Amino acid sequence: MPDITLLVPLAQALDVSVAELLECRRIPQSEPMSANQVDKLVTKAITMGEEDPQPRKQRRQKNGLLLLLCLAVSAGEIGMLLHFHLVSSRMFNDLLLVELLSVIFGLYFCLFAREKLPAYYDENKISSYSNGVFRMNLVGIYFNNRNWLPIMNAGRNWALGSLVLMPVVYGFLMLLFNGDPWPVKIVLLLIYLGGLFIPMIYVGRKYE
Repeated sequence: MPDITLLVPLAQALDVSVAELLECRRIPQSEPMSANQVDKLVTKAITMGEEDPQPRKQRRQKNGLLLLLCLAVSAGEIGMLLHFHLVSSRMFNDLLLVELLSVIFGLYFCLFAREKLPAYYDENKISSYSNGVFRMNLVGIYFNNRNWLPIMNAGRNWALGSLVLMPVVYGFLMLLFNGDPWPVKIVLLLIYLGGLFIPMIYVGRKYE
């Protein structure tokens, strides 16, 4: 269903009135509308963009299970790294920090992120978003309901994927750099931040 802010331009594009759009039929000019009919149309316009909470709850439960699964796989991978002595004590905390960030982002994107922005984001160019302690600002991106869901999906996919991917990348980097902690730390951080923000910026611009 379209956002309520799109009703007027959609009706204009289809050369119908908003009432005809909501009623899904042509309304003759000679046909009067009672107060009850007007009230029903207004109620329909206000509620048409609202989503049934049940499917949203089911999606969050599914995302929560995926997060737990990825966390379990990540724990197994870290255990393998420890078993084969590919984790130095100095670098272990850096790997855990990256995994902790993935858990935090995963919790937000999977369970707490809003799936729809207020209408004023569609009416204005707003480059920042805040919801409680969560803040987001992507360079050159204006948030709206066209690009918000793709941005959230990109963030969720990376949060889940990085839980599984980063221990593997870490082990590869340790072998590549012969256990030298500094290049491993720098490359690991660049891969993590790039994997998080580049897809979000890409889809944000694509659907803006």
